[in-house]
Amino acid sequence: MKGKKYIGIAIFVVLILVIIGIKIYSDKQKDESDKTADLTTIYVATGGGKEDFIADEDVIRIMREKYKLNIVYDSWSNGKLIKNPLVREDGETKYDAMFCSDQRFYDYYKLAPDKAKGEADRYQVTQGGLTLNTPIVIYSWDTVVSKLEEEGIVVQKDGVYYISDMDKMLEYILNGKKWADIGLNELYGNINISSTDPVTSSPGATYYGLLLSIMCKSQVTNESAESNLPKLKEFYIKSGYMNNTPADLFERYLKTGAGGEPLIVDYEKSIINFANSNPKGFEQVKDKIRILYPTPTIWNSHCIASFNEKGNKFYQAFEDPEIQAIAWEKYGFRTGITGGSYDVSKFGIGVPQTIKSTVTSLKMDMYNKLIEYLK
Repeated sequence: MKGKKYIGIAIFVVLILVIIGIKIYSDKQKDESDKTADLTTIYVATGGGKEDFIADEDVIRIMREKYKLNIVYDSWSNGKLIKNPLVREDGETKYDAMFCSDQRFYDYYKLAPDKAKGEADRYQVTQGGLTLNTPIVIYSWDTVVSKLEEEGIVVQKDGVYYISDMDKMLEYILNGKKWADIGLNELYGNINISSTDPVTSSPGATYYGLLLSIMCKSQVTNESAESNLPKLKEFYIKSGYMNNTPADLFERYLKTGAGGEPLIVDYEKSIINFANSNPKGFEQVKDKIRILYPTPTIWNSHCIASFNEKGNKFYQAFEDPEIQAIAWEKYGFRTGITGGSYDVSKFGIGVPQTIKSTVTSLKMDMYNKLIEYLK
């Protein structure tokens, strides 16, 4: 009898706990519902490369508490953003804004759709522009950079390393110069700069756009491109195996060191993101890492295009100083006025306050020509 009594008590206790749990869950759901009741929901078709930033809890909180915005980000490839109808999966809900990952897609979206290529009609852009920016840089190691300084390819100024002679760097690669030829006997093979594949990767395409601009002396016309594309393809062929994603390449760079990846192309933001997400790992390598800023370099710009008043509010919210501080300090995106109030000394790895020497991003048709030629 006692056993049955205890079983009954146990069942009763479990039921009470279940009821309490249901009540807590219900109250939490109601609380969440109350919190979003006075928010404006905004739908944004979003290109990649900023997933962690837009999902940051503090960014979401500021958007909700300060601007009363509930942002729903749907992942789109940049190619689909400029080609397909910008509607959600239900086929009816239109997007209030687009947040693409490269300025060339933003510029192209504002043009009339090319019906011959099957491009859909586009919304009128009411507001928009460059929102998150990060320059192309080349990551290397102390021993490698010391030799490049001796070769007159790299110079150091105010604690920042610059590739002052990109033409010479490219010449070394195209002529098959070996690491041993510049005194790096411990490194095997030819001098090379690893990058993601420009045919399949947006960062790779941006980098090759920079190379074409340098080869054309910053005057990229149809004529100058035609005369330099063969040399660019030779560079592409000599580059050998390429990763498809910058994250994979950057991880390989960190894990294999100078012996595996002496030089790689990536964005400036990658090292800042790494320093915040893996502080112990960063401490282990920061004294050996070198960030090289090509002269000139090129911006990777994430751009917002808003299509209505709700989209305008979303675009304007990114001018918030708190959001801009998070973008830089945690994720390495430069925002606002160039040379803004960034604490560039925080990481101790030679980041300049201002990026002074840049080339303009190529237009979409020139990128398409470049990529088709490399194929």
